[in-house]
Amino acid sequence: MWRHVKNFLLFLREEKAWWLVPLIVILALLAAVLLFNGSAVLAPFMYPVL
Repeated sequence: MWRHVKNFLLFLREEKAWWLVPLIVILALLAAVLLFNGSAVLAPFMYPVL
């Protein structure tokens, strides 16, 4: 997995595509919210965020 992250960062540096970083971070945060929203323990804390 870390090899893919390293290759992706090398791609960003070579292609000067740093504008993709905020997009990837937002997608990762959205995935984390959706993942943790399904658990019953964290659900009451997630409703105000959504």
